[in-house]
Amino acid sequence: MIRGIKFVSVPVKDQDVALKFWTEKLGLKVSTDQPFDGKQRWIELMIPGAETGLVLFTPEGHESRIGEFQPISFQCDDAMATGAAMMAKGVEFDRAPKKEHWGTSAIFKDADGNKYVLSSR
Repeated sequence: MIRGIKFVSVPVKDQDVALKFWTEKLGLKVSTDQPFDGKQRWIELMIPGAETGLVLFTPEGHESRIGEFQPISFQCDDAMATGAAMMAKGVEFDRAPKKEHWGTSAIFKDADGNKYVLSSR
């Protein structure tokens, strides 16, 4: 049976730039960084304290996904505080953290302009 999601793939233009963004600005840790197909590396990142990770990899034919809204929502304890800490590290937000009746959310961008939701209850 399926037990969870191991990782989600983030499409990127430049793996080195993306790796620097995700590790230095957001604190993810490298789990695997190895050659893949001569064009790209297979880079798995782990979110400290989480079971699901990210892979910085763009499958052939999916380059048009780079710079788009990604169907990934990142959970944190306090989106206002986390958003402020991310902004202090230079992370760009498309929508700053905002409190709603259901919780607090924001939309941030990575180094490639991909957009993600950041939310807390």
